[in-house]
Amino acid sequence: MKVLVIGGGGKEHAIVWKLSQSRHVDKIYCCPGNAGIAEIAECIDASPDDFDTLIDFVKYEWIDLTIVGPKKLLSKGIVNAFEKEDCKILGPNKEAALLGSSRVFSKNLMRLHGIPTAEYKVFTSHLHAQDYIRLKGNPIVIKTDASPEDNGVFIASTAEETTNSLTLIMKNRFSGVADKRVIVEDSLKGETLNFIILTDGKNIVPFSSLHKNRRIFDGEMGSDTVGMGAYSPSPVITMELEGIIMEKIIMPVLSALNSEGIKYKGILSADLIIDKRRPYVSEFNCCFGDPDTQTFLPRLKTDFMDLSLAIIEERLSDIDIEWRHNASVCIVVSSAGYPGKYQKGAVISGLEKIRTTKDTLVFHIGTSISNKGIITSGGRVISITSTGTDIKDAKKKAYDAVAKIHFNGMHYRKDIGEE
Repeated sequence: MKVLVIGGGGKEHAIVWKLSQSRHVDKIYCCPGNAGIAEIAECIDASPDDFDTLIDFVKYEWIDLTIVGPKKLLSKGIVNAFEKEDCKILGPNKEAALLGSSRVFSKNLMRLHGIPTAEYKVFTSHLHAQDYIRLKGNPIVIKTDASPEDNGVFIASTAEETTNSLTLIMKNRFSGVADKRVIVEDSLKGETLNFIILTDGKNIVPFSSLHKNRRIFDGEMGSDTVGMGAYSPSPVITMELEGIIMEKIIMPVLSALNSEGIKYKGILSADLIIDKRRPYVSEFNCCFGDPDTQTFLPRLKTDFMDLSLAIIEERLSDIDIEWRHNASVCIVVSSAGYPGKYQKGAVISGLEKIRTTKDTLVFHIGTSISNKGIITSGGRVISITSTGTDIKDAKKKAYDAVAKIHFNGMHYRKDIGEE
């Protein structure tokens, strides 16, 4: 079988790597790919936003399945476009993807259907939002309506941070255009947890859990990022808590979409805050995350192609999901200055030393190839994942591997995997 993976980051690298192990897959294409992906797949020089060109390519090459990485493509309707042309593609359609692409839609849906989430208000006025926050007090959470790849979540602890965050979102075009709507919500305290399920529109299967470290510096300090590391499974999860999450959050939200005439098929990830054993939804994501994917896929024993086809063909109940490793830790290495301004073009050395390292993998996030070798081309550059008997074992292997890598301005957190 032939597969096309769309995207060029770390999670797409992990997906391509996992597909390369499938007994079903003979050929993998990736658009646009990166330096690491190019080693195991044929990278296509086309724009991921050009759906017509991608569909023509899929038909010409007789591609059996397309897997979408970037969330923005789901919100733009890539699944709708492919399905209209009878091309198999993994992911929710545009209507279902609103759950992850519009925080206002998601919050309003949760409020309407009694799904636990932080109290919030939506504002279209900068001044009204500021007045409301003065009444509520800090800390407060401020979110963009759109859920961009670079997060769009600000935790304001002071009046100055509040003003700066609102100005950035509503006037300075954080997401490329000035957001007309901003969400202001209560800041909840508790353990954080990412809970991921698969659904074919009829069946719902718990898939994985993990803890993600988003802040740029140790101790969850500094600016918020997409993710600087993660470990799986989350030590917070228990069978009892999993049952509560499924009963109070996952099944109700999918039922709520059904009541709106929306059928959800694909991956659904819930960012949760656990307060006194009660889960609250921070937000939903309608695709695998980064570095989530790089963290849990190395643990997966089940053929990823089997899982993907079972979702599309609505036979997920026939699949048994198996895991081969007890735990995994993923460490993201970034360029100096990220998530602010950063330099590109630094030569990365030491990658070849990890190829023979047991239980350890390198997934490229922002890299490219030059005549000097593999160089940095993004704020987040590579992610290194190790598996082990437990989190402590996997963490040691991952940090031993990171020590073999070097490039100018290299930065990474030293506390990933501390439970």
